[in-house]
Amino acid sequence: MYRLLIIEDDRGIAEAIRQQAEMWELQVGCVQNFRNIMAEFAQFDPHIVLLDIMLPFFNGYHWCAEIRKVSKVPIIFISSASDNMNIIMAVNMGADDFIAKPFDQSVLMAKIQAMLRRTYDFGTSAPVLEHRGALLNTGDNTVTYRGEKLALTRNEYRILLNLMQNKGKVVSREKLMEQLWETDCFVDENTLTVNVGRLRKKLDNVGLKAFIETRFGVGYLIPNEESGEDCGA
Repeated sequence: MYRLLIIEDDRGIAEAIRQQAEMWELQVGCVQNFRNIMAEFAQFDPHIVLLDIMLPFFNGYHWCAEIRKVSKVPIIFISSASDNMNIIMAVNMGADDFIAKPFDQSVLMAKIQAMLRRTYDFGTSAPVLEHRGALLNTGDNTVTYRGEKLALTRNEYRILLNLMQNKGKVVSREKLMEQLWETDCFVDENTLTVNVGRLRKKLDNVGLKAFIETRFGVGYLIPNEESGEDCGA
């Protein structure tokens, strides 16, 4: 089932689209927190996005640009501001289509279905994981934070992926080593320590301080909330 994310602050419009989309067997999510849209985007992991221009806090152009930093998911703008300048701006920011309000629901659904067919006949999009504003793109093994994209090595990526998939839980050193080398054979633990240290340094350099915590004698974790507590590598 394809997932549609609606980024629209007019609840009446969002609800009407949701009801219609569910009739077309789409799974629908409507953004609730317009201050932190990227967290909801990462959590819902949509196949397609409907995006209004006029939104609280930041406009749709801003969020389109933020999404494009981490994902190639199709984006369709829906807005009453449908003059040529806004359409050009939307396309330049990375949108795939623009539908003017008011629109016919059947036309909107037809465009969504066509976009999904064109996009996913050629492969699926890679999910994005989010925590504390950091976005881990599983498609190209990068982290984006406050507009800065950070390239990770294979081992750094596997460590961070495992920790973000289990955030709030301690992941043992043994489990991480299995993920790194995809084997349960013995591997020198110093190598894991070095990789975690390098990853931490990269995250620190972009402003993600104390993103990974150590539980001495057990393993590592990414806490659900920033705590600043750490016990070294």
